[in-house]
Amino acid sequence: MALHKLGKDPESPSGGSPTVYLDDATDNYLVQGLRVLDKERLAQMDIPEHETVVEIPRRMTQFFLEVKSGRGTDV
Repeated sequence: MALHKLGKDPESPSGGSPTVYLDDATDNYLVQGLRVLDKERLAQMDIPEHETVVEIPRRMTQFFLEVKSGRGTDV
């Protein structure tokens, strides 16, 4: 399995997060970001016990190929 770093948030004060990766073995994106802990926002989602939610800025969508090429469904 090889992860390919697609991009880091160019406006991150520390230059490390959020970051978007592509896993070439699964063809899935991995997103490193701030864990969402706001109970009000989490209550609006149906999140299984084995999953979590991370938050990334809208400007990070530039690193997702589907969004960049116009194939994304929701920006």
